[in-house]
Amino acid sequence: MLLVLGSINMDVTTYTDEIPKVGETVLGIAFNHYPGGKGANQAVCAAKLGSKTNFLGKVGNDDYGDVLLSGMADSGIDISSIEKTDISTGIAAISVDSSGQNSIIVVQGANLYVDRAYIERHIDVIKESDIVLAQHETPIVATEHAFKIAKSYNKTTILNPAPADMLSKEMINCTDILVPNEHELSRITGQPCTSVEEISGAARLLINQGIKCIIVTMGQEGVMLLQKGRECVFPAYRVTAVDTTAAGDSFLGGFADSFMKSNDIEEAIKQGQMVASYSVQHKGAQSSMPSYEQFLSYKNDLNQNTHG
Repeated sequence: MLLVLGSINMDVTTYTDEIPKVGETVLGIAFNHYPGGKGANQAVCAAKLGSKTNFLGKVGNDDYGDVLLSGMADSGIDISSIEKTDISTGIAAISVDSSGQNSIIVVQGANLYVDRAYIERHIDVIKESDIVLAQHETPIVATEHAFKIAKSYNKTTILNPAPADMLSKEMINCTDILVPNEHELSRITGQPCTSVEEISGAARLLINQGIKCIIVTMGQEGVMLLQKGRECVFPAYRVTAVDTTAAGDSFLGGFADSFMKSNDIEEAIKQGQMVASYSVQHKGAQSSMPSYEQFLSYKNDLNQNTHG
């Protein structure tokens, strides 16, 4: 079973020709609400691909919370461990420009109240899991505590450090696979990451500190895999992006689904890339993620185009 510990947000999304600069007003083209939050996105993606998925997180006792929980359950996620609070559900204000690029402001809301006591109440869910996947949109102290428990039961831990923050020695010690993008890697290490060579050097610093495996998502430059004595780059699929909002989350969900089923990290990376390339061609976050049947059809088309 995949256990995702993370955020649950309502994405309030505006589409516009260009994202406004500071002090500037621009006209929007369209406006919508989409279920989101990095944790929920990654869980929904894996569940839609067929993974048995459980979730740890919190929502507010409000309409947004009800809608989000309903959507997660409809995607196949076990939501029985998600708790409601009197704090409002988290929201993300997203602007998407004509090229599909985005800017995001997150108000954490109920996500901020995922704490150690909450983790303690749900240790049994951690025991039942095979992989525990988390991000940085819920308090790091809770994630660190959950990862320590997971490692005490020999579970695989995957950390997506977004938004980026410095990693404690304890977090490094209990993280098996770290999945940042190049910007997050730069912030974590304090090193420039503007080229493949710089990204490799920064990632090696973390490998030397004890991270067993680092997967760096680099957008159009592909994905870099680094382990002790091993380094390779997987080229990106060339597609026309409509909305890149959930690209990283789609990669993580696709990766976790494949890795849990196969334990083959290279195949998991390839699946993550395929799922992400599908996602960016559709609007929204969770709504842009493929079902298992849609993914199989898309995978077949990609393989035909690649080898045909």
